[in-house]
Amino acid sequence: MKATGIVRRIDDLGRIVIPKEIRRTLRIRESDPLEIFTDREGEIILKKYSPIGEMTTFARQYAESLSQVSGHAALIADRDQFIAVSGGYKQFLGKSISKRLEEKITERETVIAAKGDKEFIPVTEESADEYEQEALTPIICEGDVIGAVVLLENDTKTRLGEVEYKLIMSAAGFLGRQMEQ
Repeated sequence: MKATGIVRRIDDLGRIVIPKEIRRTLRIRESDPLEIFTDREGEIILKKYSPIGEMTTFARQYAESLSQVSGHAALIADRDQFIAVSGGYKQFLGKSISKRLEEKITERETVIAAKGDKEFIPVTEESADEYEQEALTPIICEGDVIGAVVLLENDTKTRLGEVEYKLIMSAAGFLGRQMEQ
């Protein structure tokens, strides 16, 4: 555990303010759910809650199936990081999603683009040169964006299109409905 040197007092309603710098660094937004843990030494640990993170095993299996069916790398992310990767790009597992990907899914946009297109975005902050094409869409559960489904392709001859669009839309819809149960 890392000390920040920041001390806050609890108010009369039992609330404590998480400093803006920490919220920004950890990408904690207003209304984000946090899990509360305690340990034997009396420490309280706050952790960002990821509803789709509870389905990591299922998401991994779904990514493997999606990769096999599509022939492309399949990635599944929660709102902060990639939780499942199959068919290549294993280095993205556990990596934070890029700010631009976060913006796209927050705006509920679906993107199918090749490198050089103005819609093309890096899926992680340092990944733009690692693949040639992408298809991505948000996962929506009970009206809230909870993550994204991403297909990546490194072959410049293969163009992602209508089939990949239908695959990611189907995957996102299915994962969103699974979370509602």
